[in-house]
Amino acid sequence: MVRIIAGTRKGRVLATPTGGTTRPTADRVRQALFDVLAHAPWGGPPLLEDAHVLDAFAGTGALGLEALSRGAAHAVFFETDRPALAALRANIHACGWEERCHVYPRDVTNPPAARATPATLVFLDPPYHKGLPTKALEILTAKGWITPSAIAVIETGRDEPLPFTAEAESALPCAHTLLAERQHGAARLSIWQLASGAA
Repeated sequence: MVRIIAGTRKGRVLATPTGGTTRPTADRVRQALFDVLAHAPWGGPPLLEDAHVLDAFAGTGALGLEALSRGAAHAVFFETDRPALAALRANIHACGWEERCHVYPRDVTNPPAARATPATLVFLDPPYHKGLPTKALEILTAKGWITPSAIAVIETGRDEPLPFTAEAESALPCAHTLLAERQHGAARLSIWQLASGAA
């Protein structure tokens, strides 16, 4: 069972699609993540309050909806899997946030030009071991979906190289700053301050 952990929709149970194509971020992992975002020197209330967030590879939308519950103003979701899209839209409706959310049934690595205020906080939970985080961030920045200096939260496999490192297949020369890293079971979370002018 997946729930919103804190904020105005605390305890709201989120719909999840059947099958194994979607991997919702576990409640305990989201709790740990948002604890870091709330208490880190570079985070705190200004990071979420009235923020515009983007949830790439959104699945059920648990990350973006958690951010809205904790004070974000608006969320954009990208998802292509049909069962996941149905669950995502049901969750937005159950929260009463249709006016604060936009869902794009598009491949996040091939988005249209931005139609919303650029996000300052972006969540990426892609399929593991496919080098998708750097590719998605590069194109999202180029198309105006996220600010060049956004905070990016990336979930990868525990045994997968961190994005933007020499060990990562898709590493790009850049000056992105690793702010925090946590491991939870098979998942690794890394939080990055993106560098203006790099993707």
